[in-house]
Amino acid sequence: MTQILIPVGILAGIGLLLAVMLGVAADLFKVEQNPKVEELILVLPGVNCGGCGFAGCEAYARGIAEGGAELNLCSVGGEAVANKIGDVMGVKVNAAEVMVAYVKCNGDCNKSKDKYEYHGIMDCVSASALPGGGAKSCSYGCLGLGTCVKVCDFDAIIIKDGIAIIDENKCTNCGACVKACPKNLIESVPINSRIRVACNSYDAARDAMQNCEVGCIACKKCEKTCPYDAIHVNNNLAKIDYSKCTQCNACVEVCPKVTIENILMINKATKSA
Repeated sequence: MTQILIPVGILAGIGLLLAVMLGVAADLFKVEQNPKVEELILVLPGVNCGGCGFAGCEAYARGIAEGGAELNLCSVGGEAVANKIGDVMGVKVNAAEVMVAYVKCNGDCNKSKDKYEYHGIMDCVSASALPGGGAKSCSYGCLGLGTCVKVCDFDAIIIKDGIAIIDENKCTNCGACVKACPKNLIESVPINSRIRVACNSYDAARDAMQNCEVGCIACKKCEKTCPYDAIHVNNNLAKIDYSKCTQCNACVEVCPKVTIENILMINKATKSA
């Protein structure tokens, strides 16, 4: 019996000694954490989407408490979370402009053509690696295979008639779909700026017209008509400067291909239909 108890006692003693040493080491090498970090983590949504530019909510909390990061970067929490962050930090927070993701393509199944029938993995990244950048005739257009849908944690994207459509009421502008789209079709835009260019094609006019009924043909009518210098055509594609746009609708009215759209007008027409 003694032969058994002695080794057990030795092992127990070694274990106790190691536990004491670990406890002492933990105290000696303990890194003091800013108490505000924990408070900030509690008020942040915890979805770790990375939309703020940090790796996750904890990293953003540290960035605020220890690195002086801006307090209104949480797109998921919006103004409510920004105000809570301000309460923790003891300052008033100016609400950031609300941004949403927007798909720059209206080339659905009825308006755009396909070069061939695609029978492969339902993934835009895989399809875009094929010759011609995928089956769609416009190599810049939405492939409609739903890669953006899969990465959206907020159920804000659907595929309708072969293109991705974003529900701005659900979108938090987390940036996941922007990063996932292999065509760079999705961008963040101010939610209150209702004039949008629904095209991503840099093709010359002739090719653009062959590939899609509603593609930009770089006619520059929008550029010439805008009284506020808010829209310019570069590399065969119209782009809006939202800091200048007054949403006067002039560019929408003159666009011969209905490439430029007023989201508010479209939404009203959809509801009344």
